[in-house]
Amino acid sequence: MRSRKSSVAEPPQQLGLSWDAPGLIAGVDEAGRGPLAGPVVAAAVILDELNPIAGLADSKVLTEKKRERLFDEIRAKALCCCIAEASVEEIDRLNILHATMLAMRRAVEGLRLKPAKVLVDGNRLPVLKVPAEAIVKGDAKVQAISAASILAKVTRDRQCIAMHAAHPEYGFATHKGYPTADHIAALREHGASAWHRRSFGPVQETLK
Repeated sequence: MRSRKSSVAEPPQQLGLSWDAPGLIAGVDEAGRGPLAGPVVAAAVILDELNPIAGLADSKVLTEKKRERLFDEIRAKALCCCIAEASVEEIDRLNILHATMLAMRRAVEGLRLKPAKVLVDGNRLPVLKVPAEAIVKGDAKVQAISAASILAKVTRDRQCIAMHAAHPEYGFATHKGYPTADHIAALREHGASAWHRRSFGPVQETLK
């Protein structure tokens, strides 16, 4: 609903601002900075205060079954959400930090509604066209960030399942691309796949 205007004339540069949705807060988080393979995934979520979601928490402390359930509930109840990513090629070209910021920016810019402010998990911010704040451990403190962490984590885990189906020799379904002993052993035996990030040290070692 548009707010009531005062009788005092507003300067021209203020015209039209009332069409934005005032007060909407978007939470943003990512999944997949540490793995040796696959894209980095980011999500942005604007929750509906009138349609709360019980059980939101940092995705890392939730069981896989609960994350999957909450994933569907978030998609159904949030005012809007967007899941985006930066590819393996972009990670290798830009480095993982800049690729993560790129995925976050894409997620925010993909939202159907424009947030008044963006809250980002961590201590760094992507370049955005709206005010933003970085919150350390925000995925455990801010429900919208918790929701974003769940969307990003479930999406990336599903990608790892698909990667496993194509390359079962690497065990992506188990380690989700992280540098476990089994993953390093598979890299040494089979070399790097098209999914592996060649800018990461353990992958570079297999290419020598």
